Amino acid sequence: MSNDNNNTDPLLHQHMISPKLKKPPQLLFPLPEDNEVAIPMPMTPSEFKERLIFGPFSSRSPQDPSPSDSSSTLEPLLPPQQWSHGHALHRSKTAPAMAVINDCHNPIRQKEILTSRSVVRQAFALLIVYLSLGVLIYWLNRHHYVVNQTHPVVDGLYFCIVTMCTIGYGDITPNSVVTKLFSIMFVLVGFGFIDILLSGMVSYVLDLQESYMLDSAKRRDDPDKGRSYIIDVKKGRMRIRLKVGLALGVVVLCIGVGVGIMHYIEEIGWLDSFYLSVMSVTTVGYGDRAFKTLPGRLFAAIWLLVSTLAVARAFLYLAEARVDKRNRDRAKKVLCESMSVSQFFAADIDNNGCVSKAEYVIYKLKEMEKITDKDIVPISKQFDKLDRCSNGKITLVDLLDGGSGT
Repeated sequence: MSNDNNNTDPLLHQHMISPKLKKPPQLLFPLPEDNEVAIPMPMTPSEFKERLIFGPFSSRSPQDPSPSDSSSTLEPLLPPQQWSHGHALHRSKTAPAMAVINDCHNPIRQKEILTSRSVVRQAFALLIVYLSLGVLIYWLNRHHYVVNQTHPVVDGLYFCIVTMCTIGYGDITPNSVVTKLFSIMFVLVGFGFIDILLSGMVSYVLDLQESYMLDSAKRRDDPDKGRSYIIDVKKGRMRIRLKVGLALGVVVLCIGVGVGIMHYIEEIGWLDSFYLSVMSVTTVGYGDRAFKTLPGRLFAAIWLLVSTLAVARAFLYLAEARVDKRNRDRAKKVLCESMSVSQFFAADIDNNGCVSKAEYVIYKLKEMEKITDKDIVPISKQFDKLDRCSNGKITLVDLLDGGSGT
């Protein structure tokens, strides 16, 4: 028996050091006898590819072994698999490669969240510095402004917000060279801050709200038509109609809050309060009505900034909704069209006299204006870099060589 074991030692050693076979963790089993050891048959390139990608187990049921089964010849030293409840488990052919499963946990999402948070902090810090500098300059030159003064700091903050939001009531105006130059620079820089706040802080808050809604929708197992009407769980985003509705709802809320505060603090009528609120939220600011009291200007400093950003975001969502509807109509029209002879020659990219499925898809996407040649060229260049053999295909050898080269 020892001689037989010596004869099988090279075979055992060959299989135990093979990088393609992994030992089951913490599993004890007896060594096979001579009649249980099968010499592995040579593998074809396709079998080797499947073995490399999908692991050492074949898709056959382990409860139905056969002598000709490739798994029995390729894994002679592995113990028979124990399956509970009579169910055969095997690796899906559409699953990722076995060699890269452990590399799938890339913290890309966490990096995006950290980046968004850093942008929000930077935007908030710059806003504080910007407003503090504006209030300081206003306080030092407060005698060079035409204004019904309440408090220098509150008036300065109110003036900076009104100027940055491009409302321009006209109740505080500069009347010297220095203050006019300061107002010019302040409003020009204010455009940049509005863009930073709109693309940074507001986007972060809305994206955070969207992620919470999507997480709550995914946690529910029961299908809900009402929820699917406003949330696209498969695409991982809110539908554009919900975004428009939320943005318009925030605008209406800002107008309502402004009407109430103006009526009770500024002591003006309901119609005038509604008039001033709408003119302020839409950044029209005729100047016939404005905030005159200290509490009113302090409220306006916060309310105008929030409402202006909400209105700007609502207009962006409305424009996005119109573009989305136009793209859907164009896609339906393109998909309903039949292919003409001229379209056939236009879709034949490689000029081989036939249109493949990939060429047809690319041509239809171009007609839908979802992609252009500018989008395809960099992708083709990236494919050429991966295709080291220049045979029009990317193989595992190309990827492994590329990974080892880098």
